[in-house]
Amino acid sequence: MATPMVGREWHLTARPHGWPTPADFALREAEIPPPGAEQVLVRNLYLSVDPYMRRRMDAAESYVPPFQLDQPMDGGAIGVVVESNSDNRAVGDHVLHMLGWREYAVLDARDTAPVDAGAAPLSAYLGALGTTGLTAYAGLLRVAAVKEGDVVFVSGAAGAVGSQVGQLAKLLGASRVIGSAGSDEKVALLREVYGFDFAFNYRNGPVVDQLRRAAPDGIDVYFDNVGAEHLEAAISVLTVHGRAVLCGMISQYNDAEPSSAPRNLVVAINKRLRLEGMLARDHADLRDQFVERVSGWIRAGTLKYRETILDGIERVPDAFIDMLRGNNTGKMLVRLQHLS
Repeated sequence: MATPMVGREWHLTARPHGWPTPADFALREAEIPPPGAEQVLVRNLYLSVDPYMRRRMDAAESYVPPFQLDQPMDGGAIGVVVESNSDNRAVGDHVLHMLGWREYAVLDARDTAPVDAGAAPLSAYLGALGTTGLTAYAGLLRVAAVKEGDVVFVSGAAGAVGSQVGQLAKLLGASRVIGSAGSDEKVALLREVYGFDFAFNYRNGPVVDQLRRAAPDGIDVYFDNVGAEHLEAAISVLTVHGRAVLCGMISQYNDAEPSSAPRNLVVAINKRLRLEGMLARDHADLRDQFVERVSGWIRAGTLKYRETILDGIERVPDAFIDMLRGNNTGKMLVRLQHLS
């Protein structure tokens, strides 16, 4: 196909103070250059929105650079190659890449990864078989070193990462898996669909009290997606030599003031706890093993996943804000209307 003249892309126009709003973003048209040597033109089909993107909207440096104002944003995307100047990517190939928040992307072929549309739905490569799933897998297997008989607690358990953590923990030998979520409907989903042994609504009372009732003998592993009160509760309930995987702290990303919790870190000394932050990119060497094992569990129906999908590039900020507010179940995605 001929290179399209223009495509639409989302720009960050203001740095949010607290919760982002639609006014912080602008959908703009931009000229699309033809691909150069060893480059491809990709028509995006699915776009991912993720909690880490909120931190990139602030000016502070983190493990990834902040978004620049009035410049195109980026993030995970699945698309189809519509023009190629590389022998390694053919027109019609489906690829994973990091130039999301836009309709079309021109990038080096080496910065794309092929995905098999016949092995799993394309959307799964942004969730259950993507960085989301790898985060859960590597966090449990390598960071927490989960072992048979462990009691595992997962916060934000109905989210994309948390729901996989709970299921994977059981598959890797955990004796009891506990999850927290923000509604009774999500609690039911954890128990009835994802197979959690116990789940509770954190809005129904202090997290530490509900967690103690769920795990009277303590927990061995905590997988933290929420931070603040959840982390404080887990530190209180972790057993001696317990391990906490610090994956995300979504409850704090939009706070204008620093959180006061956890206030009990001294307990980590007495219990000899290990609290370790993790980034999926540090465990890229596990990707092939992860995709092989998890895709097999998905095909067998042993591991289940849910997605919340909004349609149209116009909905990307809505999807992002809804995800931050917990209005999604499972992975939050945007499907572009020209999907084919």
